[in-house]
Order: sequence, then structure tokens, then C-alpha cells
Amino acid sequence: MVSFGFMTPPQNAGYAEIARVWTEADAIPEIEHAWLFDHLMPIGGDLDGPIFEGWTLLAALAAQTRRLRLGLLVTSNRIRPPALLAKIATTVDVVSDGRLDFGIGVGSRPGVPWARREYDAFGLPYVETPEAITALREGLPTIRRIWTEDTPFDVAGEVVRVTGAFQNPKPVQAQGPPIMVGGRSSAVLRIAAEHAELWNIPGGDLDDAISRSRLLDRYCIEADRDPAAVTRSIHLGVSLDHPDDTRTAIDAAIHAGFTHVVLGLGAPYREGVAEWLAQELIRPFR
Repeated sequence: MVSFGFMTPPQNAGYAEIARVWTEADAIPEIEHAWLFDHLMPIGGDLDGPIFEGWTLLAALAAQTRRLRLGLLVTSNRIRPPALLAKIATTVDVVSDGRLDFGIGVGSRPGVPWARREYDAFGLPYVETPEAITALREGLPTIRRIWTEDTPFDVAGEVVRVTGAFQNPKPVQAQGPPIMVGGRSSAVLRIAAEHAELWNIPGGDLDDAISRSRLLDRYCIEADRDPAAVTRSIHLGVSLDHPDDTRTAIDAAIHAGFTHVVLGLGAPYREGVAEWLAQELIRPFR
């Protein structure tokens, strides 16, 4: 069964505008999940325009919805230390009464200057890719342990180091929120094979997405996991003016084995866009 959701990048839009789309979607059963992204400065449109911090906004939207699963597509592991991120995610899981899907990735690519600039602007360290991969590989099991273990523990990894890690309360979801790893590199796919319940890749080049999904299958087998245990998720941009093009892309992705579809919207978010998504892009596949 294919699940459908949407993503509203929280850039160049107001809080009330984004909240309206989410509350509209919360009343439409065919829309099952909703997503924000994790950037501190705009990466499209007006690069000096307004943008909201993803986890803070997600908590606010969690409090205003009742049914949608929700998350960030995806959290940059470069921005927050894993123990702090585990605490933030737990808070959102509690606020949402157990509706959080924990999306995470390595972080912005070095070759994307309009994404890289946010690290400099906020005084955040920007480590090179090999260290960032290690941080994600060590960070995910640390986060899972913080969500589930009842006694403090230490981690002395190559990158991740914590002493007396512990949190109370625990997430509503007993083993913690499902983990979605986003990315396409071989190193990230190996991490997804070991730790993820969902794996997401941007659409656009479906042949590449299919190839990466097959590579994930191989890595799952090497990690002694059933490849079917990792749901394949794809982000597809929405054309409001040419819905036939988007339907064609959805159909191709589903036939390629992607059963978790995130429909990417762009600001401004017009009134009734959630119902439009359901009517034009989701119901044809029910």
C-alpha cells in the first residue's frame, strides 16, 4: 500500500500560511504524513526572505494536528549534537502523541553554497564529508539508546562522545520514532541499511533512485536485514499548473517500488492546496 504526504519548505512563507495547509491536510484521510525541511536560511526563491527553524516549527504544528505523521525531510546531522537532537525529537514525539517520523541525513553538501552559508552565518562548524558520515553512523545508535535505555551510559566514539547520557521522559513510541535516513551516497545507504525503517531520496532522476534502491537491498542483506524492512520513500516536486506531469512521475515511482511518496510544494501556499493534492494527485492512485 502506498502512503502519500507532502512537504512545505518553511521558507518565504508565513507561519499562519504553513499552519493552514497542515490543519487542512489533517482533515483529509488520504494525506498520511507531512514534512518540513531543516535549513536556517532560504535555499530557494528570495535568499534573504523569511524562514523558520524546522524542529521548533514542527513542534508547533504537532500541537495543531491530531492525525498526520510528521517530521523533517531531513534533519541535518551537522547542526545539532545527537544527544540534544534525541531530546528535541522526544519532545516533538510527546507533543504529537507518538506521530513523529525521525528524518535525518548527513547535512548540506559542500558544493551547495546557498546551503553552506547558513553554517557560517550561525557560527556552526562545517566538518568535511568523511567526518560527517562518521558522526551520523555513531550518532544514530546513540540516539536510539537515549530513547530506550533506562540508565545513563557513555559513548566514546571517533566523533560522538557523551558521558552519562540519559533522558526522561522517553518517546511515546516504545522503541523511539521510526528512523528515516535521507541521501543517495553509498556511505549513507550503508547507514540506512543498518539503522533505518525508511529511506528517502529526492526524485527527478528515477533511474538513479532505482539504482540506489537496489544498492540499499544489497547493503541490507550484508547487514543481515530483510530489504523489505526499509520502506522506500521518494520526494517528488509538484506542478500545480501541470498535474498530469506529477501524476506520471508518481506512477513511475510507485511501479519502481517506492511506497512512501512525499509531494513537494512551494510557497506561496494557496488556500485549498491540501484538498487539491488529494483530488488531483492522490485519489487517482487509490
